[in-house]
Amino acid sequence: MRFLTGVFLALAMALPAAAQAPGATHHVAADLIASRNAIAPGETIYVALHQKIETHWHTYWRNSGDSGEPTRIKWDLPAGWSAGEIVWPAPKRIPVGPLMNYGYEDDVLLPVPLTAPANAKAGDKVTLKAQVSLLVCAEVCVPEDDALSLTLPVVATPAAPGGGASDKVMAAVAAAPKPAGLAAVYQVRPAGVALAITGAALKGADAVGAYFFPFESTVIDHAKPQAIERGPQGLTLTLAPGYGFQGGKSPASVGGVIEVGDKAYEVAATPGVPPAGASGLGPPAAKGAGGADLGLAAAALFAFLGGLILNLMPCVFPILAMKAASLAGHGGSENVEARRQGLAFGAGSVLTFLALAGGLIALKAAGSAIGWGFQLQSPPVVAVLCLLMLGVALNLSGLFEVGTSMQGAGSGLASRGGALGSFFTGALAVVVAAPCTAPFMGPALGWALTQTPAAALTVFLALGVGFAAPFVLVAYAPGLLSRLPKPGAWMETFRKALAFPMYGAAAWLAWVLSQQAGPEDLAKLFAAAVLVGLAAWLAGLSQKRAAMGRKPVLLTAVAGAAAAIAVATVVWPQDKTAELQSEPYSPARVAELRAEGRPVFVNYTAAWCVSCQVNDKVALSTHRVAQAFGRHKVAYLKADWTKRDGAIAAELAAHGRAGVPLYLVYGTGGGDGVILPSILTPDIVVKAVEAADKH
Repeated sequence: MRFLTGVFLALAMALPAAAQAPGATHHVAADLIASRNAIAPGETIYVALHQKIETHWHTYWRNSGDSGEPTRIKWDLPAGWSAGEIVWPAPKRIPVGPLMNYGYEDDVLLPVPLTAPANAKAGDKVTLKAQVSLLVCAEVCVPEDDALSLTLPVVATPAAPGGGASDKVMAAVAAAPKPAGLAAVYQVRPAGVALAITGAALKGADAVGAYFFPFESTVIDHAKPQAIERGPQGLTLTLAPGYGFQGGKSPASVGGVIEVGDKAYEVAATPGVPPAGASGLGPPAAKGAGGADLGLAAAALFAFLGGLILNLMPCVFPILAMKAASLAGHGGSENVEARRQGLAFGAGSVLTFLALAGGLIALKAAGSAIGWGFQLQSPPVVAVLCLLMLGVALNLSGLFEVGTSMQGAGSGLASRGGALGSFFTGALAVVVAAPCTAPFMGPALGWALTQTPAAALTVFLALGVGFAAPFVLVAYAPGLLSRLPKPGAWMETFRKALAFPMYGAAAWLAWVLSQQAGPEDLAKLFAAAVLVGLAAWLAGLSQKRAAMGRKPVLLTAVAGAAAAIAVATVVWPQDKTAELQSEPYSPARVAELRAEGRPVFVNYTAAWCVSCQVNDKVALSTHRVAQAFGRHKVAYLKADWTKRDGAIAAELAAHGRAGVPLYLVYGTGGGDGVILPSILTPDIVVKAVEAADKH
């Protein structure tokens, strides 16, 4: 499985070259822009480093994430003049393989406050010089250096805004994240670090997609998803802890930028208990609009109304569409079967709501930081649901029929006719609909989860009844059923048309997975989706042959195996990482180890090299490679070019390379080292090590 992941990653990245040494063609056009056309004595203006970044390339924020380096500016100013720190714009998330980086694309302005001395003379001209060092990356990383300058006249009184590009500088300053009076605390929990943020700026804000960018690179695991709980006064994010929390350590403060919608704010969190109103599960949600205690009756009513409205949410429609064709088949009469299906759907919905509520209450009691819709915070669950939606869509498209050997416990049960199919449709609708929190649900659920289990389950029961009521009413009311179209040939066309909302639901879940787990797990999901399509086609072929009186045992078995492999592909745990023990590189040490008759693996790398870090994660930090190194007694040396050491640059040039990554394997039989590809997989490394030990 790790090999397949590596192949997908290699194809996706398609790195054509290594990270390059200084002197390569620039991919960033840089210049300096001032917020004023002149400066007065004692005045502070902003001078911005303007980066026009080549398409598909990016530079880095003050915390570059898992790899990369932030842009640095070293000013050379006349005596008495001073420059402050960069005013960093809010960054973008830039996922690369299993890594998450933070940076900028296209155009970006990095303003810096610059102050003239009080004794500056009007009529003089001042030249501001800046030495800029930056790292620009796409599939490769290139360190670039620029010597920039800007000349401004000194005037007696402050100048008016310059307009044009000068106005853009002040717009960048205004848009940059700033403190907004937000209160923030963090608390270490079993599920991770709960970062709770409250304040007027977050009231009513859409928290979907909210993200925390820490100032320090060691605070969180950047590549892990950030679970979100919304509250009436703010939100709570559950973050995977980084090195800063290892060994029982807790930093005195966790600072960073919280991005909510199109706004971003600076926050600084200290250790403490999450305040009221930071999540939908806390005490503030127990209050009504007027601030009084909600009470069981009001909470149940709110939950019922929320359940009704939940049927209007876009994420629910694809599931209800599965049963629409079946219910239409009972049109024109008062049908007992339609009533049975409606009640079965209601039972499936209500019982699933109660089951989810029980799990939520139990996890909350255990101290986990989870919220409503928590079942879609697990990438394996999202992936299986995506495959389930795809299977239902293929069934509705007519690729195979339910009720034969391919009928499974998921899409088969939900798609089949009768009461059992309706029951599982209700269950599936709840699982997918739960994250779509409707109006009235937040206060009701918040109140419920601060009460006794009996009161909480009563509220969830009301929520389930409200959710199931419309479908049960349509199925049970003769007058409504009589308005449905009569059965006929149109139903087959209608059935196939209903497949497309299911394809859309599968695509949405794939997008959710990409946000949670990144390209590596998305590649696995795509491979599993192909297997699901193959299984559906083989199942349909098997059914056709069975209808002709044949016994397609082999086809049925292969179809079942393909479906099982598809599910295993997305739920099978990743290979555990294993850190290789390395020692610093030097030519003398390589010669010494080779004289001992040991295989030697030399890794020319850099902390800012994206492809180097991806290779470390995907290939070198795996148990297979660690076991191979141990089995063959391989000496592992790291040549760290993070600071662009001249001796390492000379070694790279000697092997025909302008930069990192470069991987050399020296065999026990002497001779030149074997150069490995720039994109590694565990198989490539293991085979190279085995070959090196055979000489």
